[in-house]
Amino acid sequence: MAKATYKDAGVDLDKYRDAMARLPRLISRTQTPRVLRLEGGFAGLFQLDFSNRLFARKYQDPVLVSCTDGVGTKLKVAAMVGVHNTVGIDLVAMSVNDAICCGAEPLFFLDYVAMPKDDPPLLEQIVEGITAGCLQCDCALLGGETAILPDMYKPGDYDLAGFCVGVVEKKNVIDGHAIAPDDLVIGVASSGLHSNGFSLVRKVVFEMVGLGASDHVDELDQTVGEALLEPTRLYARPMRQVLCHYKVKNVVHGIAHITGGGLCENIERIVPEGVEVVIDRGSWAVPPVFSWLGGLGRIDPEEMDRVFNMGLGLVLVVSPFYAESIRHQFARFDLETWLIGRGRKGRRGVVWATAEQS
Repeated sequence: MAKATYKDAGVDLDKYRDAMARLPRLISRTQTPRVLRLEGGFAGLFQLDFSNRLFARKYQDPVLVSCTDGVGTKLKVAAMVGVHNTVGIDLVAMSVNDAICCGAEPLFFLDYVAMPKDDPPLLEQIVEGITAGCLQCDCALLGGETAILPDMYKPGDYDLAGFCVGVVEKKNVIDGHAIAPDDLVIGVASSGLHSNGFSLVRKVVFEMVGLGASDHVDELDQTVGEALLEPTRLYARPMRQVLCHYKVKNVVHGIAHITGGGLCENIERIVPEGVEVVIDRGSWAVPPVFSWLGGLGRIDPEEMDRVFNMGLGLVLVVSPFYAESIRHQFARFDLETWLIGRGRKGRRGVVWATAEQS
């Protein structure tokens, strides 16, 4: 009887070491001055405040903010196209964009990569994207885990999970309680589909219509793969600019990350009792990828609204006095914004404006 080995069971430790040797170069790009070196350690160390007086945050009552999310079945598209260095950006964005809704500064990120077998070049591509996302939001990739799970995943499959930790002064936590009638609603442009609704996207594009990833879409001037793999936009830097710009507080009353559930469900999560938010349909430019997809699958407009961001990745509910100034702050980052609605007295929730109200 032959001797059993780990390699025969599907885990090649030599390839695993090769994979791990490729990552320090990428991870080191994201290290901030608050990351403490711990060579060979079992965890990452992060100093909440700077020891350098010039950059000290001087927190008075800091609150840690934590988020976790994945990329979902967009990974299936990445595998189909053979491009794996962008879904890591999606992974970072899905958690970081949640954290900033509380007014938090992202501090560090952790990743979990699960694969059916050791594949050092593939892992390197994935982590390249994760570090690119971290660099976009000045967030350190502090650690992670690569799990080799034969029998759990089919060849070519893998899964990603991400975890973000941020910090905000307790007095500056944004939770929506300050949202009031007459507040204005600002929508910030998404980069497209982001990372939601891809089970429906894949069903329409690849099953119902039978397109291939390399097929060219004239109205988008992209291939199918390029359109679907456009990374999720990160809003941490412009949001930090907005929150740090004003000396007075109570400027931004609520922030919503628009993911699955669309505008109504995500904005409703932050609306307090006694306030109804009215959204003006047609007040922003919807990217053509949505009309293309909706037309391909003959998807009802109500279903499109429920599943996708429809061109708005982040929504702010703000004091009317500062609305145009806030939009100017986003413009400095080449981000398009629109005034898309307003608050009014009423039953807690979010509604579309009627013809009479528009």
